[in-house]
Amino acid sequence: MTAAARASPWPKSRTRWLDRLPRDARVFQIVFLAALLTTGVLLRDFSVEPLQIVLTFAAGLATQAFWLERLGLQRKGVLSAIVTCCGLSLLLRSDTLWVHPLIATVAMSSKFVLRVRGKHVYNPANLGVIAAITMLPGTWVSPGQWGSDLALAVWLIALGSIVTGRAQRLDIGWIFLGSYLGIVALRVLLLGQSWAVWWHQLGSGALLLFAFFMISDPMTIPNRPGARIAYAIAVALGAAAWQYVLFKPNALIWALFLLTPAVPLLDRVWPGERFAWRRSTRRPRACDAWRTLSRAAAADRAAPDRNAKASWSTLRDPPSSP
Repeated sequence: MTAAARASPWPKSRTRWLDRLPRDARVFQIVFLAALLTTGVLLRDFSVEPLQIVLTFAAGLATQAFWLERLGLQRKGVLSAIVTCCGLSLLLRSDTLWVHPLIATVAMSSKFVLRVRGKHVYNPANLGVIAAITMLPGTWVSPGQWGSDLALAVWLIALGSIVTGRAQRLDIGWIFLGSYLGIVALRVLLLGQSWAVWWHQLGSGALLLFAFFMISDPMTIPNRPGARIAYAIAVALGAAAWQYVLFKPNALIWALFLLTPAVPLLDRVWPGERFAWRRSTRRPRACDAWRTLSRAAAADRAAPDRNAKASWSTLRDPPSSP
């Protein structure tokens, strides 16, 4: 074993396995959301018809292709469209077939219409759900469909951590979750309630799905880490106020919708590096650093030879005077 291999903090087999993983976090999102959707339809009775799901994906992908062609943009963003369609299929419920494709069209169009400094403002699934439940009759969000199974909660945390960690935005999901559960714990203490109330929230599949697959959308959250922390805490406070002070439903979705317009302001006050989906997430290895140092040393050794040759050429063929 070489010295570079011994110095690597990652086992060779594990490093190779990590390098084979897709570098785009949306691939993980699609796999996990599709698994949740399939499990929910087959085992949890999500009350969504397969035709509604098909129409949602057809409308979402067609709208994405239309805007790309209309604006003359590069053919990209298909993965984001699939993620949005998965989110709408998981969250939105309707008595009719036409609502889902209509909302998918509205949600995907918002990415191209509602933009500030080249960055779309709203999470498309969040905007689509709000538009549906406020303007279209016979539509609703059913947070109770996930149940309160703690095993499901653990799985959602694990899967969400992988996705947001791969997208380098793990901080906002955990900060939101800790803040919201902290507020609920404080309320339990002040009101003298049973801790079963807190455990019920911890086991809420809707809360964990929101924390790791909606508020953590890297394209609609602040760019700077400190601003993301403030934003996550603000959304947690807003959701708690909506649910426990105003006693209104769908607190998480409404809090995110109402506070999303603050993101462009936070980016302006505290600018940071903008997220790019296709940024490499490969872990640096000791052999990479060794190659870089070897090349630099070789360049340094070659420099005196080049200087000597240049000096001899100058003495042999002196430059002519202007």
